[in-house]
Amino acid sequence: MIGPVIRPIRNTRPGTLLAGAVITSLSIAASISAASEPDHGHQSRSATNDRPASVSNSRWPTWPDYLRALTLQDYNTRIVVIGTTLLGAAAGVIGTFAYLRKRAMVGDALSHSTLPGIAVAFLITESKSLGALLLGAAVSGALGVFCVIGLGRFRRIKVDAAIGIVLSVFFGMGMVLMTIIQKMQTGNQAGLDRFIYGKSAGMILSDALLIGAAAVGVALGSVLFFKEFRLVCFDADFGASLGRSPLVIDALMMTLVVVTTVVGLQAVGLILVVALLIIPAASARFWTDNLRRMTVLAALFGAVSCWIGATFSALVSNVPTGAVIVVCAGFVFFLSMLFAPLRGLAAELFRQATLRRRIAYQNLMRAMAEREEQDGTGAASTFNELLLKRSWTASTLKSLLRRGQRLQEVAKLSFDRYALTRPGRLKADRVLRNHRLWEAYLIRHADIAPSHVDRDADMIEHILSPELVRELESTLSAGGEIPPSPHGEVVRQP
Repeated sequence: MIGPVIRPIRNTRPGTLLAGAVITSLSIAASISAASEPDHGHQSRSATNDRPASVSNSRWPTWPDYLRALTLQDYNTRIVVIGTTLLGAAAGVIGTFAYLRKRAMVGDALSHSTLPGIAVAFLITESKSLGALLLGAAVSGALGVFCVIGLGRFRRIKVDAAIGIVLSVFFGMGMVLMTIIQKMQTGNQAGLDRFIYGKSAGMILSDALLIGAAAVGVALGSVLFFKEFRLVCFDADFGASLGRSPLVIDALMMTLVVVTTVVGLQAVGLILVVALLIIPAASARFWTDNLRRMTVLAALFGAVSCWIGATFSALVSNVPTGAVIVVCAGFVFFLSMLFAPLRGLAAELFRQATLRRRIAYQNLMRAMAEREEQDGTGAASTFNELLLKRSWTASTLKSLLRRGQRLQEVAKLSFDRYALTRPGRLKADRVLRNHRLWEAYLIRHADIAPSHVDRDADMIEHILSPELVRELESTLSAGGEIPPSPHGEVVRQP
């Protein structure tokens, strides 16, 4: 039974970090490219005083300008912020499933596949009707997605190759059609390029309502089919055994991705819309292993990125809204990658450092217990003797001994002589017993020579759970005593 909890896979974390960093870097690079295009939508609005006064000149925004933008007092700012925020929430929700289904780059192929549909819709209607253009984008984008899925499923082409083929061919077709439109006597492509880079400043009330309706539809679809999406994301074969077709569920999921992508074209453009689908989900993955919480966090991160980006763009003139939104999403991603308490880099480094300190201290306990086993209870160990036991530095050993004294588990008898206290002896005996149990198990059941078993046991003994220790005791028929060292007496096969 598949629950809502995502099982963390530790050995794939570097790949996840690298993939997220690459997607973010490419998105920010595209943002810089988009920034070279002036945001004419903002400029056209500023003449009507629908935006803060700061955007109509070169001065830096003042506190009243910030307050005016944050409270959405201007009509155009209100429309843009609300519309893009709803888009970010919708993209975060469905992007979570696309990310976990490993369909991240399919969204990139989808967004680039919309360009020929936009051009064809313009050629047929000879108008720039938003509804017609978006319908063409939806049809073309859906065709591109199904080409990717079909090539990967039926022609034995790897998904990455299929994505590259579809992305390049469809985008090339779109650019050819855009060139043809530019040379036509009936019209030119002026205004259509907003679907490439995005022109959210030109958003009107009907656009915001369309995005809102799409966001609600995507959210409802994700809730209604949450179990199916979860099933296909984690175990598609198990879902197929239950009679749930992974192909149908994939098609439904990608339909919601198509809807989100199409309505996001005007806001951030086809180059950057993939960032809204992937970056919030990748950011949320650092914070939780629970699918429901991850979906909510992805929607929150997407919405906050869009809100901050649109607000900043409203305050500073000639700054493309879509580009700023993606940069904000990238900033959230890097913060999550560094500081998230569950899977963030800082938390991981802290856990690794803590584990290394715990292992080093347990090794000290075992070394002192082995000395007592050899010379009798209460036998003291000198500093130099302990230093030779492991590849410790003098400063590391001093730190470990000070820790033992703080915990009242090690007593300092003289200048360089140390002994275990009663609580320390109990802990040291437990560590030594776990080590010997694992040594005996490896010798009996893994056929490892006694001369080599110490190193293998040393890597495992520190993570033995109480349940595993009890299982070892049962398997080896061990009592409560510490088993003898196999290096002095070989543990023979029964």
